[in-house]
Amino acid sequence: MRFIHETLPQRVVFAPGAAPASVAAEVAALKATRVMLVSAPAEVALADRIGADLPVAVRHDEVVMHVPVDVAERARKAATEGAVDALVCVGGGSTTGLAKAVALTTGLPIVAVPTTYAGSEATNVWGLTKGEVKTTGVDPRVLPRSIVYDASLLSSLPVEMSVASGINALAHCVDSMWGPRADPIDRALAAEGIRGLAQGLPAVAADPTGPAGREQTLYGAYLAAVAFASAGSGMHHKICHVLGGMFNLPHAQTHAVVLPHVLAFNAPAVPGTERRIAEAFGSRTAVAGLTALRETLDAPRALRDYGMPEDGIARAVGPVVAAVPADNPTAVTEENLTALLRAAWEGSDPA
Repeated sequence: MRFIHETLPQRVVFAPGAAPASVAAEVAALKATRVMLVSAPAEVALADRIGADLPVAVRHDEVVMHVPVDVAERARKAATEGAVDALVCVGGGSTTGLAKAVALTTGLPIVAVPTTYAGSEATNVWGLTKGEVKTTGVDPRVLPRSIVYDASLLSSLPVEMSVASGINALAHCVDSMWGPRADPIDRALAAEGIRGLAQGLPAVAADPTGPAGREQTLYGAYLAAVAFASAGSGMHHKICHVLGGMFNLPHAQTHAVVLPHVLAFNAPAVPGTERRIAEAFGSRTAVAGLTALRETLDAPRALRDYGMPEDGIARAVGPVVAAVPADNPTAVTEENLTALLRAAWEGSDPA
């Protein structure tokens, strides 16, 4: 057994029902005195409640999916003009992504308060979009110093969004099994993440207001993100980043649609890893386990349902082939990738 594993330095606070006090404690630990509070317009009231005991100097609510460069520049300007010394972001992946964009150029510390299962809060990965191209990178400056998980903040998240966001977290687990830097620790974390998500998501769907399902899903989503941050972005995420930037597709739903097709594509080439994923699902095969979960959750099925044009299949093939890691378990060609994208666009059986 020969590998190198790096654990990222980050505080994680699970605090059901206690986000305001917990966030205030994390900000105090940073000795911050001028906070920039970042949230989407729909979550301003929640952010204000969490920020009530914070030294808020700037409130910023221009949050746009995939973090366009011009949006990031305006947020950076607001942080500079406000002389802020810390960022508190309250929201999903787009909100966290905007805070990361500010941290990337300013070095400001982030306290992240997630309201979805996106997982971006536990990674050192940033993403910016210009035109139809989404660029991602890795930088230690964008890793939030602290995360505060409060399952009560997700009680109003619609079931459909919980499902899409949770399957996005599952995609982190699957990619972590064979990502470019995947190691045994990543695979152990990812397997436990799959177990947590496979147990938590059906509970959320059955009882959206019950805390147990949300807490279990948050736990699984956190483990998924930690594994992904170490293992690196594999085929699944490369596909989704290209499609999201090129066609402005919704992030979580795109991941939810593409995941079963990538799993079916790669699993036969790595039987040992496939067996581990299947065991985490408690299923005979990995594909059967994911299929059963998706059917239980009525998960998103087709990219065309979210605005991807049919001619986008051919447009995306070249950029995706160029982006997929060379050591992907199954060799990627224009032909088999076209077939995969068409199946995802149509919503047909990934098998």
